[in-house]
Amino acid sequence: MQRWPHMIPLAIITLILLALVASYAAYARDMQTIRARLAATSILIPGPSGPVEYTTGGSGTAVLALHGAGGGFDQGALFATTFFGDDFHWIAPSRFGYLRFPLPDDASTAAQADAFAALLDGLGIERVAIIAISGGVPPALQFAARYPDRTSALVLLSSAPHTPYTTEQQGLPIPAWLYQALFSSNFPYWALSKTARPALEGIFDVTPELRSGMSEEERVFLAGMVDLFQPVTQRLDGVRNEGAAIDPAAQYDLGAITAPTLIIHSRDDGLNPFEIAQGLAREIAGAELVPLESGGHLMLGHHDGVRARVSGFLTTHTGGA
Repeated sequence: MQRWPHMIPLAIITLILLALVASYAAYARDMQTIRARLAATSILIPGPSGPVEYTTGGSGTAVLALHGAGGGFDQGALFATTFFGDDFHWIAPSRFGYLRFPLPDDASTAAQADAFAALLDGLGIERVAIIAISGGVPPALQFAARYPDRTSALVLLSSAPHTPYTTEQQGLPIPAWLYQALFSSNFPYWALSKTARPALEGIFDVTPELRSGMSEEERVFLAGMVDLFQPVTQRLDGVRNEGAAIDPAAQYDLGAITAPTLIIHSRDDGLNPFEIAQGLAREIAGAELVPLESGGHLMLGHHDGVRARVSGFLTTHTGGA
């Protein structure tokens, strides 16, 4: 009987090791599944800056769907299906540095716009509407300004800073170093997604108040947003390149944008200040600004209204649906 107390620490250590082995096995299995899904659902096409990765869906009028920071073609597809479904033929590319779209020497937002024009050339598409969210907005602005004859309509959601804005003007709710830590390897993010999802949702500007008011469809959307950040290391180059949007050398000729423009932004967006949307509305001729009184960065609680507004706007200005 004297030996049992001495065996207890060994038993605890053994249980911890078994839990760690099981956790790592689950992690490795999930990463393998995610990578297989990504490889099976995207297409590569040659481009001037390297192979462009994209996916597509729906039918009808062409719409280019540009994802935000931390995303990839899969996040672009999520936004497309959320905010206008299959009523349009959407093309969702990865942006520079995300997934299988390598980061080129010139990774500016203007170069991204040129890469998207080359993608459309390869697909035989002359003219598109564009829907962009957050970090996808700066290259969308570049495309609309550089290719006005190829842009039928422009929808900007939760617009990210672009020159002359700075990161200091954002007032991020989570320190930049924490973002970097989460993206330094795949395991920390995966572990948090399994054990502390509500805390992890703070990265997306989701507060307890917004969470309690979500519809079931929005809960599914948010779960997709959290899951589609994985594997984070395949998106790290893209995250680091988001600073290209506020590079002092970047020029945005907003006066050259002639496409009908719809801007939707929550006043309480904790990632991208509402003032960015107001500035865009002032500088883009004829732009329509739709302010949401609440909803945060992901416009939670308003998805039905946003979807109706976006679909109606695209239908009116492209003749689609």
